[in-house]
Amino acid sequence: MKKSFFKVVLPALLVLAAVTGCKQPNAQADNAPAEVQSTELFRTSQSWDGAELPDYLQGRPELVAMKYVFPAGKKLSWHEHNVMNFGVLVQGELTIIGQDGKEKTVHAGEGVVEMVGTIHHGENRGKETAVLYMFYASQKDLPLSVQHPEIPLE
Repeated sequence: MKKSFFKVVLPALLVLAAVTGCKQPNAQADNAPAEVQSTELFRTSQSWDGAELPDYLQGRPELVAMKYVFPAGKKLSWHEHNVMNFGVLVQGELTIIGQDGKEKTVHAGEGVVEMVGTIHHGENRGKETAVLYMFYASQKDLPLSVQHPEIPLE
């Protein structure tokens, strides 16, 4: 039986809200709203390149939340994901490049749904450190990504 979106991804969304909404837990921002606000960042069944996302895995889910910090000018190696994942860039900008040459630049405050089963890499072309929170709908002992060191970065 396939897990529903709400059973698998909703807990990750709650973590996302907590992480991105609590940058300064004891400080009151001058421009803080008087009421709780919610903003939908995306609702999709496609990755950023337009490919349809796969069906959920069978079995017990393992939700994983990761924080990635990309210093200015740094790149990840070529890799691919076996599981669906999505996230929000909270600082800087990050460009994701598919092996086919398609690319998308994500800016602070924007969300991204990663490619699944497609080789790609990310790089920070900006002058500021980029901080990305990613959430994976995985299973125990399943790697979040498969590296492809045989493909050189340019």
